[in-house]
Amino acid sequence: MQRPSLWPLLVVLLLGVLFLREPRFQRFEEIYLRWLVRNSRPAGPSIPLTVVNIGDESAGQKVNDRAKNSLPLELALFLQAIVDFQPNIVAIEPILDWGGHEKEQEQIFIDQAMRVPRLLAGSELTATPDPDAPVAEIPGFTQVTGKRGDIPEFSGIARQPGEDVRVISTLGFVNLPREITNDVHSPLLFQYRGDLIPSFALQAALLWLRIPLNEVRVDIGSAITLPNGTKIPIRSDGTAMVNSRLAASRARQMSLNELLLAAQQHETGAKPSVPLDDVKNQLVLTRASADPKAIDSYAATIAAIQSGTFVRRVSWIFDCIIIVLVAGVSGAVRQFSRVDLVLTAIAFTAGFCLVDLAILSRWSIWLPGCLPVGAVWVLVIYSLVQPKTKEAPRTVAIAPSPPVP
Repeated sequence: MQRPSLWPLLVVLLLGVLFLREPRFQRFEEIYLRWLVRNSRPAGPSIPLTVVNIGDESAGQKVNDRAKNSLPLELALFLQAIVDFQPNIVAIEPILDWGGHEKEQEQIFIDQAMRVPRLLAGSELTATPDPDAPVAEIPGFTQVTGKRGDIPEFSGIARQPGEDVRVISTLGFVNLPREITNDVHSPLLFQYRGDLIPSFALQAALLWLRIPLNEVRVDIGSAITLPNGTKIPIRSDGTAMVNSRLAASRARQMSLNELLLAAQQHETGAKPSVPLDDVKNQLVLTRASADPKAIDSYAATIAAIQSGTFVRRVSWIFDCIIIVLVAGVSGAVRQFSRVDLVLTAIAFTAGFCLVDLAILSRWSIWLPGCLPVGAVWVLVIYSLVQPKTKEAPRTVAIAPSPPVP
């Protein structure tokens, strides 16, 4: 029997090293991971998060237009309905800045907001503030280690609620920098004038957990450690790897009309269409955005922190096992026909993707796909271009027997 060739092993090994060291090759793995996330269905128990959708995005009406007319009144109706269920904290993602166009509706909203025990209001940072604007003081983390060079830096506030709202609420910053944000990576940390501050999602989770910023330890590039021992893994740019489908699968989703109906049934003592008795222990997030990706980012990040469910890469031992398996079968594959090799590679690719999708949905563990799938196809291509060995199966032509005289 022919000895296994070392050439396939060397090719796979060199490609693996090149893939790990070359960022352009790592983008293929990033694309594969985003495909897994978009098609996953995270399993597990429900998360203490209720997401209320304000407005109808399908009507094609932009959020900026809504903010000038009906959004203040809708948010006031939302607060009036949700307060009856005694929520722990209410987080409002739309920036409550109406520019004084709807003073009466804004006052109605403020009257309802004063009844909320803890309110988180969305705001937006900027790197180019108005030089004449006063510098806002934003509290930040005090226990910080690591290099901050990759974390987005801002020096002012671009948009924020009015002063009346700021007095009764905590600000959370809804920035989603394009260079670090996608379906998997969600920002948790920002830099503001030399201080490290939390994003909207992290601030909401800390308020829900009743944890002050000075009790949180931040190790940039490693983890955010909470006083209760919970660790939130973060990268050097201050982002966490989350499944954008997490909130859609494991958190309660409802519209404003469903909430108003449930509040009416609760007031009259009728059987509720949507049971909301557990809202008092939950975080309630309301959102109104024309960008569904931004919506999923906030809700999914909050849900990930609440449940401790973050996307994690499998150990590097997995990569070593793949290389060993390739080495073990590198000589034997040339004994099979070309059609069988191609069909087997196609079946392996489809099966591996399905298994990886199931593992990500069940345990939030991500198996890198480029190395195992690429190794199989490199092995197949190598076998196709090499001449067949004597031991390889061949098609034998059988001549007909001569006629019987």
